[in-house]
Amino acid sequence: MQPQTIRRLGVFVVAVAVLGVVVVLSLMIGRQAISPGDVLRALAPSAHGDNADIVRGLRLERTVIGLVAGLALGGAGALMQALTRNPLADPGLLGVNAGAAAAVVTGFAFFGISNGFAQTGLGLAGAAVASVVVYLLGSGSRSAATPARLALAGTALTAVLFSYINAVAMRDQASFDQLRFWVVGSVVNRGYDRLLIALPLIVIGIILALLMTPALNALALGEESAHALGLSVGRARVAIAVAITLLCGAATAVAGPIVFVGLTVPHVARILCGADQRRVIPMSMLLAAGFLVLSDTLGRVVSGGAEVQVGIVTAVLGAPVFIALVRRRTLVAA
Repeated sequence: MQPQTIRRLGVFVVAVAVLGVVVVLSLMIGRQAISPGDVLRALAPSAHGDNADIVRGLRLERTVIGLVAGLALGGAGALMQALTRNPLADPGLLGVNAGAAAAVVTGFAFFGISNGFAQTGLGLAGAAVASVVVYLLGSGSRSAATPARLALAGTALTAVLFSYINAVAMRDQASFDQLRFWVVGSVVNRGYDRLLIALPLIVIGIILALLMTPALNALALGEESAHALGLSVGRARVAIAVAITLLCGAATAVAGPIVFVGLTVPHVARILCGADQRRVIPMSMLLAAGFLVLSDTLGRVVSGGAEVQVGIVTAVLGAPVFIALVRRRTLVAA
């Protein structure tokens, strides 16, 4: 085995180990600290008492949701940056986050829909509709969709939809109180019912993303080279866009529009793994899952009293990291 291969394997092993540590910390840390041994005992099905209620009833749920949402957002971010060949691209660039948020906001504010199953379905439908609209706007009547056109169309739609969301949230106090925590992004009290709806779609999105990594490597060489290698560029782009929609839409429907995870983490993955998308995509998923769970854990303790929502923590942590990456090196998206 070559030294470079050993190094790359070691990086993945370390990433998995760090993710495991972050998960344990998430189960331990909160207003009431619990030792690792007590966490293990609390996880037993027969366990009862305060520790079991805290670990199984509160922290385990938000940890699992954070892991799944992080996997999805990290994969979506890496796919988006590779597809558009834009290092500043974010899963929200195609309007997926905004579409999901707008659909849930509309359902609650105008139709009183607060059921977890229904809101998750609305979020997924909104993400899908937004993706289709962006693709139609980006392709035009006679030309194929290009990365630049998709990015412009997605940015415009995102601005319009989030303006609409803000307007709806300000209609009355009840709407504002209900929506302000959802819109900022959170893994608290989401419930396993939302996750069970979104999980199959996230699994399909992850599988599709991993299958499309060779196509992403070919697209990085340019359209002409990709054609020469036998790749159907149009079909590949559609498949990648579908994967982004499934991953980002499902994650947004479960945890809300969490920012900076899909934007920042893929850059760290490329520093660790190089530009090969066969390694970047899975590494982005691992790192994003750990980053989101760690951000949620920090949000429980940084304020000393009330918790800070994970969407705020990821923005606070992700923004300076991204600025440092921009200043440190020339960013390459693929």
